[in-house]
Amino acid sequence: MSSTTDPQPPASHLPHFLPIEIAFRKLSYGAYVGKRHLHRTHTKLILRSVSGTFCASELSAIMGPSGAGKSTLMNVLAGYKTSNVVGKIYINGKRRKLDQFRRLSCYILQDDRLLPYLSVREAMMYSASLRLGAKVPIELKRNIVEEIVDTLGLLHVADNLSCELSGGQRKRLSIALELVNNPPVMFLDEPTSGLDSATCSQLIYLLKTLAREGRTIVCTIHQPSARIFEMFDHLFMLAEGQCIYRGVVDGLVPFLSAQGLVCPSFHNPADYVMEVACGEHGDWIDNLVTAVREGKCEEYEQREPLGNGIAVLQLDSNDDHPQTDEFVTIELPSVSSGHAVSPSGSNGFGDTRLREQASTSKRLSLVESMESINPVRMKHSKGFATSRWRQFWILLKRTVRTSLRDTALTQMRVISHVVVGLLIGCFYYDIGGDASKIIDNAGCIFFTLLFTMFTAMMPTILTFPLEFGVLEKEHLNYWYSLESFYLARTAADVPFQIFFTTVYVAIVYSLSSQPMELKRAALFTMICVLNSLVAQSFGLLVGAGLRVQTGVFLGPVSAIPIILFSGFFLRLDLIPKYLRWCSYVSYLRYGFEGAIVALYGFDRVAMPCSRSFSCHYPSPKEFLKEMSMDKAEYWIDATALLGFFVVIRVAAYFVLRFKLRSNR
Repeated sequence: MSSTTDPQPPASHLPHFLPIEIAFRKLSYGAYVGKRHLHRTHTKLILRSVSGTFCASELSAIMGPSGAGKSTLMNVLAGYKTSNVVGKIYINGKRRKLDQFRRLSCYILQDDRLLPYLSVREAMMYSASLRLGAKVPIELKRNIVEEIVDTLGLLHVADNLSCELSGGQRKRLSIALELVNNPPVMFLDEPTSGLDSATCSQLIYLLKTLAREGRTIVCTIHQPSARIFEMFDHLFMLAEGQCIYRGVVDGLVPFLSAQGLVCPSFHNPADYVMEVACGEHGDWIDNLVTAVREGKCEEYEQREPLGNGIAVLQLDSNDDHPQTDEFVTIELPSVSSGHAVSPSGSNGFGDTRLREQASTSKRLSLVESMESINPVRMKHSKGFATSRWRQFWILLKRTVRTSLRDTALTQMRVISHVVVGLLIGCFYYDIGGDASKIIDNAGCIFFTLLFTMFTAMMPTILTFPLEFGVLEKEHLNYWYSLESFYLARTAADVPFQIFFTTVYVAIVYSLSSQPMELKRAALFTMICVLNSLVAQSFGLLVGAGLRVQTGVFLGPVSAIPIILFSGFFLRLDLIPKYLRWCSYVSYLRYGFEGAIVALYGFDRVAMPCSRSFSCHYPSPKEFLKEMSMDKAEYWIDATALLGFFVVIRVAAYFVLRFKLRSNR
């Protein structure tokens, strides 16, 4: 990272954008809390009729004590929270259309949601491939990635995996990933959380440099140091869900003094206003809220027109609306990231605004300008830069790469299948062709199905909970559709599961001396693979709908009735009639039945018996009849498992979709 007196040059290859002003009026948000009693739910107001404006080319801070509503306000403005919201949000003077706005903005969450087994350059290239579209040449994408990496001071760690980066580097990488398509609006939730003071200063300086290039950057921040606080241009202060100050940072102390609150000399104004918001100097919140609503901080809200002539939207405290509810057009060319001004002053920042561009002004609306400047962004349906098929292909390659690099899990799964396969093969050695050991062989078959079932289900219970944060961030920032992610995630898991199951079955099948017929071996392996894929699908369903702790417990517990009604512990015809229907929803029943039929059906000849006195089933047909499987059809069992696979996978997708929407 460069020093504060030597800013990195802007990335000249980035797409152009139009500066955006965000105004919100009488914004309120209520959350359901407590328990429901007689269909009545208690509602707690987190935001209470707050109004304000965030301008382009400014670094704005939302401050307040814990529970004041900082993150809630950020979530509402960014579109992450849409239910239980009352109020109006305007973009350049027109009522916000959420889908359009989310295509022009990004939200960088407090926790760095990164895939650990991708390098910085790889993660950036995947972001560029997803967000810049197929028509952008690969060389231009590489140039954009290299410039952003260099600008953000990540060039020396560009080939390091994300899990090897420091906290500050991870935070900068999170910002870099969103800069690929140069969004004009950036929201950051607690960007300095967990960073040391030097890294915090570097990060805030970087954000201010990005803001000076024409972006609207809004951050929530808890209690900054005096040095960091001075770097912000605009402050929106919250207390108990209400605004107690909005205006330029330099106007905070004069405003408080005018209300009778004098900040001591050499005292950090950020600390002092936090003390006031927490009530350490008395109950001043109502007085400050009243002063804000009466317009007493308006003189501190005044912004000079930007260098390119954009007028700032001012909200009158007594009006419900901005001056017009019609779409505001701007007589300007768009602002490019290649036209940043050089900072000045002791901290590297001055009051210099963006340079005027030399080209002829052109009247452009927000959407029209984005389409003409960067048409790749808005070509495809629902605002994604690439088609769903291309999204699927890119995400599939990314998922396979991260899975292969997760050597601990991959190697452990391979070793466990080989070791347990050898153990079970030795334990049931050479019993598959002996009629006197046919019951023991049935136990070997059942254990094979159980092992492949649990080894497929348990890892996938963790798949979505561990990756849900990355999915939520990337999907809501319009990287890709949920359908593409889900198909890529599930398609990447299937080959691995087929390979692991086949390795285990091959070892057990050969050591236990099952019939060495290609047809029977293939049918047995296929039914075991289908059984494991259904179990894997069930694990995805549980993981998509539940938290990690709940899913890890519920997964094995839910397998108990599946095992109980499989037909191994109690023959299917002996199950009580009022419970017999449960066997039809036990996918293990079809797997076990199909495996038995594969080995003992299809007119298998009588087997030799090493102990004639204990040979109860010399004929395979007699054994099938004893197991109530004499009328079973292998292909019906295989089709049933395939049906379970499809139904559960589709159900898991809708559960994941509901979970994403419920978070909003």
